Amino acid sequence: MADLKLRKTERVRRRSEFQKITKNGIPYTTQNFIIILNKNNLDIRRLGISVSKKVGGAVKRNRLKRLIREFFRLNKDQLPESSDFLFIVKPGSTQLNYSILSEEMLEFFKNFSAG
Repeated sequence: MADLKLRKTERVRRRSEFQKITKNGIPYTTQNFIIILNKNNLDIRRLGISVSKKVGGAVKRNRLKRLIREFFRLNKDQLPESSDFLFIVKPGSTQLNYSILSEEMLEFFKNFSAG
């Protein structure tokens, strides 16, 4: 059975780690996100989330972060191994629900792994 927990070790938490991913990673764009992928040598997948105040108030930003964490938690086994993922939410994405977010992300990672 898959591990469905999101552990602290699976999160990008330090500013220096975010900067390293931004500097060395490869950015990809979807309708609602900029996704920066960076290989790591940790043999785990790690998630970082950045939501600007331009996206909306605290309630909307926190809701989007919860949706992204939930997607990552449920689908991390399908994502590339030994990678850091930085999700940057674009302004105007406040009306997203989980099904739309999940569909967009699964389509992106399907095309990413195929290409």
